[in-house]
Amino acid sequence: MDIAARNAAGPLDGVRVIDLSTVVMGPYAAQILGDLGADVIKIESQADSVRVGPYRHTPGMTPLTLSVNRNKRSVALNLKREDDRERALELIETADVLITNVRPGALARLGLDYERVAARNPRIVYAHGQGFRSDSDRAGNAAYDETVQAASGLVDITNRALGTPAYIPTILADKVAALTIVYSALAALVHREHAGTGQYIEIPMADTLLAFNLVEHLSGHAFEPPAGPTGFPLSLTEGHRAVSTKDGLACVMPYTSRNFRDFFAAAGRPDLVEDPRVTGDAIRDVDVPSLVALIEECAPALTTEEWEGVCAEHSIPMAPVLELDRAGEDPYVREGHLLEVVDHPSEGATRSIGIPVRFSVTPGSVRRLAPLPGEHTDEVFQELAESH
Repeated sequence: MDIAARNAAGPLDGVRVIDLSTVVMGPYAAQILGDLGADVIKIESQADSVRVGPYRHTPGMTPLTLSVNRNKRSVALNLKREDDRERALELIETADVLITNVRPGALARLGLDYERVAARNPRIVYAHGQGFRSDSDRAGNAAYDETVQAASGLVDITNRALGTPAYIPTILADKVAALTIVYSALAALVHREHAGTGQYIEIPMADTLLAFNLVEHLSGHAFEPPAGPTGFPLSLTEGHRAVSTKDGLACVMPYTSRNFRDFFAAAGRPDLVEDPRVTGDAIRDVDVPSLVALIEECAPALTTEEWEGVCAEHSIPMAPVLELDRAGEDPYVREGHLLEVVDHPSEGATRSIGIPVRFSVTPGSVRRLAPLPGEHTDEVFQELAESH
């Protein structure tokens, strides 16, 4: 991928974001804003855990670093030193958004809490991600993705669905909270355009993921008194999983009566086409576990490619299971530029994850690959000096 060729200004061109965060939640949110055109400056004060891990050439240039720090400039400051704290505040004075997940006590000790930052920059949108609400008895608790999955009910969901209290094998809480930071910061910027003032935004991971989980899983408890149990029945049905085709794995999800009849006909099961379980108008009212078992039973009749053709013809929801090891070879991924090999200045050939949204007028772009720690310190403060 030619970075220079994609150097278009995005919808956030002219917005400056200070990334004073670690791990994934804050850095991922800041990167998304950078992908959309914002000038993102990452303040690196001490060992960032996202920079801990395997690397090829340069210590700290880990896979996570490469994945969540592109479209940023990196400034190295020791925030335990008064002069560097003042330099950080001078930089924050020029910003529109500050993203941090540093604990409130530490921010206060550093003089970087909202009150003191807002005194220097009343227009700042200060987005603070943390594990739990600041007014709760868990406010000071350490929070990791797994603890948030537990506190938000997600582990209960997996236990009910799988019979084991497993964690979802992706850092879902961090990434959902990151997306919440992004839309919250953008909403606050819109408000600032009308009212002229910034504000403080608290994004508790546990609250965010609980709200996310309850969209469908509140279910019968949406009513008081409850009209039924919590939990979305289809998601919690035993056997609700991808199925084996003749040559691989796929998600085949007939939903309507017509979907089921077309599916069974294609599988060579005319005996099931007129089965009472699939001829009614309300599939949701029938024996869902039984239908799920029938899908699994019939799927091996065709190859994945054959099912893809059948399902496209009959509007049956279907997708082959993407193997991550071969994602770069997948036609959909390749044609959408969702994973491309790029030449990183210090790390050589690396894979860059594409920008998943498309703007017709102001597209996002990858203008910078992940920087080395402190790579832009001199550049940024030279710009700051020239602007005074």
